[in-house]
Amino acid sequence: ETNTLPFHPFEMQQGDILRMEKEHQVLKEQLKEAQEKHEQLQSRSSEEISALKELLKSSVEKTEVSKNELDWFHQDLDIQVKKWQQEKKENQENLKALRNTVKKHADTNDRYSKIIDEKEKQYNISLNTYLDTSNKFASEKLKLEELIKKNEDNCQDCTERAVEAEISVLKNWKETEVCKLNGIAANAEENLKMLKLFSSSASTALMLKSQTDSWEIFISNVKKQLEKVETEYEEKIQMVKNGVRNCLTKVEIVDLPSP
Repeated sequence: ETNTLPFHPFEMQQGDILRMEKEHQVLKEQLKEAQEKHEQLQSRSSEEISALKELLKSSVEKTEVSKNELDWFHQDLDIQVKKWQQEKKENQENLKALRNTVKKHADTNDRYSKIIDEKEKQYNISLNTYLDTSNKFASEKLKLEELIKKNEDNCQDCTERAVEAEISVLKNWKETEVCKLNGIAANAEENLKMLKLFSSSASTALMLKSQTDSWEIFISNVKKQLEKVETEYEEKIQMVKNGVRNCLTKVEIVDLPSP
């Protein structure tokens, strides 16, 4: 099988076939290495595929569990959504009621604010009126206090003059009565002295004894009356000095008949 053919047209130049065989050998070796690598890769891929299948199976199981959990979650979410919708509805109704209440309170507040403003205006008017009246009354009070003090001073002066007048009247009454009683006592003592002169003898003295005794008793009664008048008038004078009213009365004097 020796190639006896000329290299043309198999070879462009001598040695191309040999070079091609070498390249073919190299390519075989590369193919072998590639096959070995392919087998290794295939083996590794099989292991990875098995692992991935296991992982996929686990993932599928987990996905199934997750799907069930998701269904449960969706069910719970539906319940929660319905609950939230109900609460939202109730909250909206409550909010509507609260808004109505707030509006009522706002209207009431506005009404009360207007009333307060009106009352405040009335208060300011009343306060100004009160201050004017108070100032007027204070001025009048001051005038009245001055007038009262003046009248009190006048009253004190009048009271002192009245007391002095009453004391003067009582003293005059006392002096009049004392003078009158002293005159009666002096006349009685003169009469008694005359009787004692007439009764110088024993017989005359016996005859005039009753008259002499009567005049002595009379003089004693007059002196008692005199002492009573002086004492009671002095008491009345002292009472007037102490401010007692209605003391300006005469002392009752008993009219003593002369013997």
